[in-house]
Amino acid sequence: MSEIFQKAVHQNGLVTAFAVIGIIILLSGVISRKLTFGRIHGSAIAIVIGLALAYWGGIVSGGTKGLADVSLFSGIGLMGGAMLRDFAIVATAFEVQATEARKAGLIGVVSLLLGTVLPFIVGASIARAFGYSDAVSMTTIGAGAITYIVGPVTGAAIGASSDVMALSIATGLVKAIIVMVGTPIAARFLGLKTPRSAMVFGGLAGTVSGVSAGLAATDRKLVPYGALVATFHTGIGCLLGPSLLFFATKAIVG
Repeated sequence: MSEIFQKAVHQNGLVTAFAVIGIIILLSGVISRKLTFGRIHGSAIAIVIGLALAYWGGIVSGGTKGLADVSLFSGIGLMGGAMLRDFAIVATAFEVQATEARKAGLIGVVSLLLGTVLPFIVGASIARAFGYSDAVSMTTIGAGAITYIVGPVTGAAIGASSDVMALSIATGLVKAIIVMVGTPIAARFLGLKTPRSAMVFGGLAGTVSGVSAGLAATDRKLVPYGALVATFHTGIGCLLGPSLLFFATKAIVG
């Protein structure tokens, strides 16, 4: 029975990858509800588990692709590759309705731009402070501060190394967790009481998972409004990261 199971897993790597990710998502949701009472979103917990498994896979196999280097989980390399990643980003963008986006108004556009540029500057500055002085690394890590999806997409486009792209993902994850945990605490100070304030907050914070979970712990009625504006961060970041932000960084640091 064990041999049959292993053979089936090896011959159906992508199916196995989806099963493993599904189990991780299910487990993360349980941990989110039972241990954090929804204050930390399940997606953030899933990413932490994924990073831990990637580290374990690298230690066990001695390879460079994390869990995908373990033969039993080789399908994760395809599932987590650029093709399906970019498809997921495009699919997410197709869910946005232009008529709904107009409801955010000018203030939503301004907050969205500020929420894209300011985190990038902070992320790039921190990268520089820790010794990453080249434009490619600074741009990639700065893009990760926008969202943990924008970082690797930008890094792949401008030729960043895998370790720098991993740092960009970690940067975005830390930001998402901070927003998740900090939103309910700072809600009164930020005045998160109306849909308009939620849209401004979503534009400034940027991370969809962080904004959604944070607003859910504050007032569930505000979640759609915050997520509406925050949804655009991935698209705008992927557009500006490898182009305008990269060229601006290169012009400054050389």
